[in-house]
Amino acid sequence: MTSIELTDLAISAIEQGDGLINAICVPDFERARAAARAADLARADGADHPLLGIPVTVKESYNISGMPTTWGMPQYRDFVPTDDAVQVARLKAAGAVVLGKTNVPLGLQDLQTFNQIYGTTNNPWNLERTSGGSSGGSAAALACGFGALSIGSDMGGSLRTPAHFCGIYAHKPTLGLAAMRGMTPPPEAALPIEADLAVVGPMARTARDLTLLLDVMAGPDPLTFGVAHEVTLPPARYRTLGDFRVLVLDDHPCITTGASVRAAVHRVADVLTAGGARVEHRTPLLPDLAEAGRLYAQLMFSGATARFPVETYEQLTRRAAELSPDDDSLTAARWRAMVCTHRDWMVADRCREIHRQAWRTLFDEFDVVVCPITPTPAFPHHHDLDLLGRRIDVDGVEFPFFDQLVWAGLATMPGLPATAIPTGPSAEGLPVGVQLVGPLFGDRTTIRLAELLEDQLGGFLPPPR
Repeated sequence: MTSIELTDLAISAIEQGDGLINAICVPDFERARAAARAADLARADGADHPLLGIPVTVKESYNISGMPTTWGMPQYRDFVPTDDAVQVARLKAAGAVVLGKTNVPLGLQDLQTFNQIYGTTNNPWNLERTSGGSSGGSAAALACGFGALSIGSDMGGSLRTPAHFCGIYAHKPTLGLAAMRGMTPPPEAALPIEADLAVVGPMARTARDLTLLLDVMAGPDPLTFGVAHEVTLPPARYRTLGDFRVLVLDDHPCITTGASVRAAVHRVADVLTAGGARVEHRTPLLPDLAEAGRLYAQLMFSGATARFPVETYEQLTRRAAELSPDDDSLTAARWRAMVCTHRDWMVADRCREIHRQAWRTLFDEFDVVVCPITPTPAFPHHHDLDLLGRRIDVDGVEFPFFDQLVWAGLATMPGLPATAIPTGPSAEGLPVGVQLVGPLFGDRTTIRLAELLEDQLGGFLPPPR
């Protein structure tokens, strides 16, 4: 099959099906067809690039020359960068055909995908439910066959949660593994700034394609090193299922795990056990998850509000001062984090290093941790803009909306790699995923286990429609 044939098929699928889903917010079909024709000529001349002629999509938050980058913020609807983000440049250099951009939530700050510019992205399995966020457009596009691969980003589970909700694969790389320049909020200059928690990473319909795309994305920014610099990741610790040592977690001290997600975790544990892997459900080596949840909230929310106007900061300061000194809830941690001092942040950063050391010790005894991504499958659309006032229903019990981030934070706070895999639909017919968390720079280990589990669990299933 030629690239132009494959590209036309993807475009046709978008034109016929995206009216219901609204995943592709900025199509770029003319340039895609031109790139596909060029790829076919290159292939005829013997060119060999990792993604030559393969149609892909890109999360809206990445700069692409000549296309708007808004992050869903109406005031920047006309902002058009002149240069490609470093990851977009790497996609193009690898021969990929960019079909267009995928939808995001306002400022990338939600677990669902909607904004005033491009509207709401629906879940392909149930249009009344969210596709997840903030890479929800990319996950929905992949589930629908709108291109073969996509790239997203993750700080609060923004790769893993949409993958879990839409039934696809995604990988949150080790912190700093893949350069982020040009995945930049408008109208800021695209600088080679190292993120504190956020990463960029691959999304696909198979685990093996995660490796293919990660190899294209991995590596530091050439502006930092002065020249292109390749990264050599350690190989997977093991190649066969029976060699893996796995810790399975299904309970968190900060939030209940819903029955559908708990069943998915147990399904994976059963497959691992049947395959001969060493599976354990508890260990004294596990860091304090409640402390980790509060620390993650402090690090994430302090950064999220650092550029708020002075008057807003003063309002937040008064609100935080009203909290009881004995309140150690996640909600209190978020309010305090938004007015956290540099001294407070330095103390938190030191505590993070203590947790990283604990994880190093744990991964001397285990290779991978299997755990939830969120406590529930995809939830109904919930567009209340009072994010801190929202609630999430977990099997009939309500929790503060952002409490569900603690599972994503398990890997994000210490910077660990995590691979999201589908495990099959719930009793309600919704996809359910789990994450495979590994040691720092153990990206190939978690993706290899994802490949082995794909063979046993069945992998990606297309939505019924």
